Amino acid sequence: MSERWNGKGVLGGPVDGPRRLAVEYPGVEALPGLSVVHRGSRFAGRVVRFEVDAVVLRGPVGSERLFRLTPGGFEVDGRAVTLTRPRPVGAAGGGRPTRTASGSVAVRGAAARVARAGRILVEGVHDAELVEKVWGDDLRVEGVVVERLDGIDGLEDVVRSFAPAAGRRLGVLVDHLVPGSKEARLAAA
Repeated sequence: MSERWNGKGVLGGPVDGPRRLAVEYPGVEALPGLSVVHRGSRFAGRVVRFEVDAVVLRGPVGSERLFRLTPGGFEVDGRAVTLTRPRPVGAAGGGRPTRTASGSVAVRGAAARVARAGRILVEGVHDAELVEKVWGDDLRVEGVVVERLDGIDGLEDVVRSFAPAAGRRLGVLVDHLVPGSKEARLAAA
C-alpha cells in the first residue's frame, strides 16, 4: 500500500505547536509635544525630536532621554503603540492638517492677503530672512508686511511716520536689547 505524503502528517505543521501570531501595535505619529510613556523604563515625557533610529523625550523636570524606536515600545493614553516619524509638512493623506514652519495649522489654498496696516520692522537682511523662514506663511495669510530698517538708527523716525494706532499695529524685532545699550535707548524712545 503506497500513500502519498500530503503534508498533514506529524511534521506537516510547526514542530513546537501552533504558530504564534505576531502582535501588532497601532502606529502613532510622534509629533513634537506628544505625551508618551516608554514601556520598558516607565519614563514619561513629551516628544522633543528624532535621531536616526530613536526618539528623544523630555521629562517633567526637563531631563531628556533617548529611546530606540521599537514596536509597541511606548504608551499613548494608556495603550501600547509604535511611534512613527512625523510626516513631512504638506505630506498627503490622513486628512490631518498640515503645519507651517512656525507650527501653526496651515490654511490650505489661501492666497496671500493684501497688505494691511500691520508691519513688523526688523534690523537687517538676516532678521528678515529669519522671520520669513519661520513665520512667512502665517504673516502672508494675515496680510502683515515685514520691513527692513537696514540698521536701528532711524527707528524713531520710522515709527513716527508710520503712526501706530488701534487699526495700525507695529512690531519691532531688535537684536541685543540689553539695558543701557544703544538698541535699548532707541527702542525706549
